[in-house]
Amino acid sequence: MARDPVERWHDLGSFIREQRSTARLSLRRLSELAGISNPYLSQIERGLRRPSADILQQIAKALRISAETLYVQAGILDPPAETPDLVRQILADPHIGESQKQALVEIYLSFRQAHARGDSGGPDRPDAGGPDRPDAGGPDRSPAGAPGPATGGGPGTAH
Repeated sequence: MARDPVERWHDLGSFIREQRSTARLSLRRLSELAGISNPYLSQIERGLRRPSADILQQIAKALRISAETLYVQAGILDPPAETPDLVRQILADPHIGESQKQALVEIYLSFRQAHARGDSGGPDRPDAGGPDRPDAGGPDRSPAGAPGPATGGGPGTAH
């Protein structure tokens, strides 16, 4: 991130404009959603104004991104050491929608949190049934000992 305050505000404005474009929001619509004037938002996007933390929070809410993301862009917060660049890449991808981005970020961060706790959660765990394990359930298999589709037991079957 740029250290020069002028560059920092310009970079923040560019980031907000990029997020607005990704969300397919007009300048007017974002200003309405954020509860700020259209000219003020335009000046923020051009790096001419330094928005307060409250204004950044309103913009973040309207863009459906975390306020912390904008605080880091503005230099109000230092980026966490653990913040992966993948999250930024997901949020900046113009080919997926906002709800898809949020879902991907939430899933990714939950995997990272599980990994930090030592729970890989993957099929390589000894207690996790995978498709090659005989006790794995699935559309064509039933857990060991339970009647499966081949053994029937449904209506119209004689026992």
